[in-house]
Amino acid sequence: MKFRVFLGAIAALVPFLIFGQAINPELIGEKRAELELELAQLEAQIEGQRSLIIEKQRESTSLERDIAILDAQIDKARLEIKARNLAIAGLSESISTKSNLLGELTEKLEREKSSLAGLIRRLDEIDQVTLVELLLSYNNLSDFFVDVDDFDTLQKSLQVSFDEILVTKDVTEGERANLEDRKSAELELRGLQELEKKRIEERETEKKQLLKTTKGKEAEYQKLLAAKEKNAAQIRSQLFLLRGSPNIPFEEAVRLANMAFKITGVRPAFLLGIIAEESNLGANVGTGNWKEDLSHSRCAKQRTAFVQITSELGLDPDQLPVSKRAWYGYCGGAMGPAQFIPTTWLLYKDLVARATGHNLPNPWIPEDAFVASAFLLRDNGAAEGTYTAERRAALKYLAGSNWNKSAYAFYGDDVMSLAAKYQEQINIISR
Repeated sequence: MKFRVFLGAIAALVPFLIFGQAINPELIGEKRAELELELAQLEAQIEGQRSLIIEKQRESTSLERDIAILDAQIDKARLEIKARNLAIAGLSESISTKSNLLGELTEKLEREKSSLAGLIRRLDEIDQVTLVELLLSYNNLSDFFVDVDDFDTLQKSLQVSFDEILVTKDVTEGERANLEDRKSAELELRGLQELEKKRIEERETEKKQLLKTTKGKEAEYQKLLAAKEKNAAQIRSQLFLLRGSPNIPFEEAVRLANMAFKITGVRPAFLLGIIAEESNLGANVGTGNWKEDLSHSRCAKQRTAFVQITSELGLDPDQLPVSKRAWYGYCGGAMGPAQFIPTTWLLYKDLVARATGHNLPNPWIPEDAFVASAFLLRDNGAAEGTYTAERRAALKYLAGSNWNKSAYAFYGDDVMSLAAKYQEQINIISR
């Protein structure tokens, strides 16, 4: 019987429409658990070094203390690099798994499309058979109605299976895209590891030089500190490095930071730490061009804002220094000492104008940049003045809503370390 044969043929297709993963979910879960455990252990070690640094900084200045701080900073940086590499490795494995699964789903989907095309053709054949012809193909009328019911059920089952495949495919594609974004962010942060490695080398050199100069003796170290405190004039005149603007004497930088403090309540030494860290990052990334480093489709708003800013100031956008696209984002284009992205500058320019009296504040002018940076830090909670509040404000300055991600912790630690150094120097020149 033609209809019954047709049902049998369709039934044979059903197994192909049942989704099943070839990947062992228990094994994946075990690997993920191992990775998370190892990362948690590394994070605990990093936090231990961070606490040690904070504890040592509260102690009286001594050779032993400062050597211990340098050692802890070096160890913490190495642990952070290790944790980041581990995270990247884990993401790569997850992406591979999702990619394999997506490949299997795509192949299945193609088979299902072909099978359904055959089903449609067979249905068309059935439609061309008259009811009388169909009834006559059966010896028993009851068999006919049973098969009709079975056929209806089968159609519904096929549709459900097909819908499930499509949903699963969409979910898997979304998961893979999410993982790819996360991997991209982590891989881009590898560039920051180069900066961390550079700072490890600098601190190791600083440690060696300190031990060489003092010969490991506390008395010699205290003499060295005393000499530094007497040389306030040298501190005042040393250059404070700025990104996107000419460098200025440290004393001038302190003056600008104090002015910003009176307006926003943000501690001057902390503001200097932010400006210095942004300059360090900018130098590591390199100088960019707005046409190239704001070319990504996700940077359309930034391009528009940049053109607006430069147009209002009557400046040639092609001649203005901006940051290159950083490792941790799609867009470059950060401007001046505060390294504000264009849209953020537009949010704060009116506040800066009222505070400085500059009708059209310029992100490349140190005074405007310092005040703008202080406003943003104030809004991030820095005016509270505690170590925790300032560090959190620094992290938000870099990463916004992603500030609490462990990958960005180095930034907050670096800023607070720089702030401690600048506070000591401010104390010396203020005596």
